[in-house]
Amino acid sequence: MSADNDQQAREQLIDLAAQFYDQFELGEIPHMSVPTRTKNNIEYDEETGVWVYGDRESTRSANSVRGARKLLKAVYTIEFLADQLEEDRSSTLRELYYLSESWDNNEAQFSDQDESNGLIEDLEIVSGVTREDFHMRPEESGATIMGPLHLREQTRRGEREIHCQKDVGEGGYQIPNNPDTIEFLNSEADFVLAVETGGMRDRLVENGFDEEYNALIVHLKGQPARATRRIIKRLHDELDLPVTVFADGDPWSYRIYGSVAYGSIKSAHLSEYLATPAAQYIGIQPADIVEYDLPTDPLSDSDINALESELEDPRFQTDYWEEQIELQLEIGKKSEQQSLAARGLDFVTETYLPERLSEMGVI
Repeated sequence: MSADNDQQAREQLIDLAAQFYDQFELGEIPHMSVPTRTKNNIEYDEETGVWVYGDRESTRSANSVRGARKLLKAVYTIEFLADQLEEDRSSTLRELYYLSESWDNNEAQFSDQDESNGLIEDLEIVSGVTREDFHMRPEESGATIMGPLHLREQTRRGEREIHCQKDVGEGGYQIPNNPDTIEFLNSEADFVLAVETGGMRDRLVENGFDEEYNALIVHLKGQPARATRRIIKRLHDELDLPVTVFADGDPWSYRIYGSVAYGSIKSAHLSEYLATPAAQYIGIQPADIVEYDLPTDPLSDSDINALESELEDPRFQTDYWEEQIELQLEIGKKSEQQSLAARGLDFVTETYLPERLSEMGVI
């Protein structure tokens, strides 16, 4: 990020803190309003094709002790972030939680990391500045790319060019915290295959799937980090690559797909920046469990509750998802990606994925 952008981000933070002082001068109780982050307050934006927050808001107000504490923590955090930007330093979300223990006012300290993470999200929304621009980093996600992509990235030692097949080991190219610092130079890829689990990602690479089908294999590493979702969106938007998501056949994995395609509820303010609405779900589908007679586990009570919740989630209210979820509730089973190995180690690369990709018009 450039020095000009750092200064702009810092000024927006300071302007936010100044609003509290202005409210004091006007005789108002200091307050800060943010969108309510629930599935009942997200709506589809026809223009951008992503899910965004609606009109419902929650107010952090100093008219109660609890509200006053929230604003106090916000002011301390704003001061910390402004100083960090001025010094051109960075920190992790985890470090912010621990750093608060050194603040001179005990009331400003966070009780747990969920609280500090939530405040950073609030500040993103009300300031219009992303946490990456605050120089806040998550813990390392370890997500990677393997495939025919040539890029240039910024490092502490200057620029370097990397080919994500020829210049990397079996682990692939590790996605940086801020993928907007990457420049795509050239790509021979035909599509992106985002894969949930490390075991399946390794199977695809070992079987040479990326080379045979000119695929960019992106390891999601479970619930994908923001950097992973951002680079997937850039690969789609800038290189015009179809995006497919290959995950386990359970409700939690459908939410992984949802975070890539629709955006997550807690970061709906960044959906236009992170979500790829054109992403398609390639499996494991409940229909696959039946068609291929895959090894399964029974649905737990929490699985059933999650599936029923997804039926009520506006992002999953499509013919495809309603049909698949209702089928899964009917059969009462779930299955993992690697259950395809019951038909042989090469079944996934020689049969399952080629057939699914062909049906979807990707290859």
